[in-house]
Amino acid sequence: RRHTACRSFSERLMTAGSSSTPPAVHQVLATLGYGDAIGNEALGIQAVLRTAGYASEIFVETADPRLEPLTRDCRDLIDASHPDNILIHHFSLGSRASRVAYALPDRMVLVYHNITPPEYFVGVHKDLVRLCYSGRREVRAYVNRCDLALGDSEFNRQELAQFGFPRTGVLPVVASLAHLDETPDRTLVSEFDDERINILFVGRVIPSKRIEDVIRCYQAFRLSHHPDARLLLVGAYGGFESYLASLHHLIATLRVPDVHIMGHISNAELTACYDVADLFLSASEHEGFCVPLVEAFHKRIPVLAYAAAAVPGTMDGAGVLYETKDPRHVASLMDTVLSSPALESEIVRGQDAALDRLLARDFAGVLLDVVDQVTRAPRLPRAEVRWDFWQRFAEWERLEELRLSRPSAYKALPFAPGERGENP
Repeated sequence: RRHTACRSFSERLMTAGSSSTPPAVHQVLATLGYGDAIGNEALGIQAVLRTAGYASEIFVETADPRLEPLTRDCRDLIDASHPDNILIHHFSLGSRASRVAYALPDRMVLVYHNITPPEYFVGVHKDLVRLCYSGRREVRAYVNRCDLALGDSEFNRQELAQFGFPRTGVLPVVASLAHLDETPDRTLVSEFDDERINILFVGRVIPSKRIEDVIRCYQAFRLSHHPDARLLLVGAYGGFESYLASLHHLIATLRVPDVHIMGHISNAELTACYDVADLFLSASEHEGFCVPLVEAFHKRIPVLAYAAAAVPGTMDGAGVLYETKDPRHVASLMDTVLSSPALESEIVRGQDAALDRLLARDFAGVLLDVVDQVTRAPRLPRAEVRWDFWQRFAEWERLEELRLSRPSAYKALPFAPGERGENP
């Protein structure tokens, strides 16, 4: 990634905070992903801040190549740091960017997007078990570091309060739905747009989404009500191939036909999936917000979702919630919704109203009020960091340059990657 390397580390550290420019409001996060909820929110926040006249950059460790020109390397945050600046820190999993932000003198607003409990990944992804466990512990270190902690849902705000944060609030999710306005993929539409019922789920193929429960409910629906139905499963499964294999095994064991696991798809293909869907079915047990529910509202598809975590709050009284995962019960609900046009229309009208309420939230006003509140608040004591933090950080920078410029020399160093040099 691009990085300011013209000055020595000690020079950069000494000049951090010496700028005479007006206060800025920057964002820092581990990665800026293309099309994901956190990436869309970060870009939306930056647009509001710049429109209001604030200098605002997005500092990341990594970014999708399509978004990299919109970002700066998180190591450059040292140069941009100033005690009067505000850092909006998107905390998801603990990262090097998080640690740098913690050690700098800037005021901080922490935005919490939730971390999936590690038990969901046991036996599936051992690295995520460790990362989620350490991440849920590390977030507590920011209790006395940040001036304000915000959840992007009431559910996430409540978790922050449980962690011990004394000052919390909610920053509404930026409901960016423009990606669904693309012309739908014609090939996909021609394949699935017929008289058959299409059941849709959109979300990453990970254990907390409980896609196996979606499959079981779909099978019960087929056997009891509509034998010609289809199931469309849309979402990336990279890194979770073992979980994907377990789903294929379940499909084969139950002999479930017409399950289409589509993986990560384009916006045109996603639009097409929503356009051909008759019902959105979710069995997810852990959501910090769940943007696909809002997307289904926008595309006027009736939603049937398991009432867990942030899902009831996101649905805001609309759609249909269920509290037991008995496949026969859920299949009966599916049939009730799809066999009554009047009921389906009533559900969609309720979802329209919920979406109107979400879009009417004054995101820009809330964000600018947060900035004003933090600016006016008494300054917190400077955060304490290890005495050798910046020395270790400088050491890591040298190792990182070696890893990028001479990877074979880096691999020949007398330590295994991950044992030394990975994190300051």
